Amino acid sequence: MKFRKGALLSAELGNSNEGAHYVLRKAHGKEQTWLDRLLGKGPVSYSFRLDPRDEAGARILSDMRNRGISRVALALTQSSDHVVSFFKTLRTELAFYIGCLNLHSQLVSHGMPIAFPTPTPAGRPCHAFSGLCDVSLCLTVNRGVVGNALHTEHKRLVVITGANQGGKTTFLRSIGLAQLMMQCGLFVGADDFKAEICSGLFTHYKREEDTTMKSGKFDEELARMSEIADHIVPNSMLLFNESFAATNEREGSEIAAQIVRALLEKGMKVFYVTHFYEFARGFFNDKDKGVFLRAEREPDGRRTFKLAEGEPLQTSYGQDLYNEVFGVEDQTAVAGQTMSS
Repeated sequence: MKFRKGALLSAELGNSNEGAHYVLRKAHGKEQTWLDRLLGKGPVSYSFRLDPRDEAGARILSDMRNRGISRVALALTQSSDHVVSFFKTLRTELAFYIGCLNLHSQLVSHGMPIAFPTPTPAGRPCHAFSGLCDVSLCLTVNRGVVGNALHTEHKRLVVITGANQGGKTTFLRSIGLAQLMMQCGLFVGADDFKAEICSGLFTHYKREEDTTMKSGKFDEELARMSEIADHIVPNSMLLFNESFAATNEREGSEIAAQIVRALLEKGMKVFYVTHFYEFARGFFNDKDKGVFLRAEREPDGRRTFKLAEGEPLQTSYGQDLYNEVFGVEDQTAVAGQTMSS
């Protein structure tokens, strides 16, 4: 675009004999040597030379030149932007695939199962998998991760209950990660995995106390739920983790039940981890609406971190956590310590 040997332009006379429709042209014929220019005939066209001190004339010619090459310069700029944008996109995509390879290598080194999922069409509820693990947990712990299995079709609701620290939240996270990885075209952390394509993936997890909040936790939970409702579309998937637990069980169960029923009526799929017995029992009485999983607990209080189908229980075995923290084995020991103190 520097045109060191000059630019050939064409133009037309416009209003008041001003130049119009400037177009940059390609020079005709081959370039003459210095001998041809010295011995040859002069140009057929009219020409003139500017005086070196004619600043106004030089400025006018410069403006004419700029108008002539402006369209070409714009096209060149756009072409350059397209090429640069292509390589930036290519770099981003290559970084994604390199990250996938690194993730695969790490998971294999940790002995985690890996499988390529089987997606099914949207609108046909399906979740069938075995050995499903939480990929993020596998990358942060140095021991084996327990996998879970589930086989369900034509059910849009999965309610997870059971003992505290029994693996419910981890299972919920593994569901979300597997769905996200599948729809990115990735492998998943499972022996096998089959699920329908969802139009959107949303999470509603409880949050810790925030001293900067202008309202209570319950208001904050409702505000986030309202924001989710503004963006969800049919065939979306929502993951709830102890949502609306900031209020009492009666109110929380009623609010959660109404929200879940509305979502199911609109064709959403819902995974809900909860300690609300009234909420879980209300849906369990209508078994056709969903699948009910419960975190397993051994008779001695140990957690297997396995989830199996089962009806909701009224207890979450919070006493096990109390015993673990304070080293108390049963209520008799607690009563004895209280009396002695």
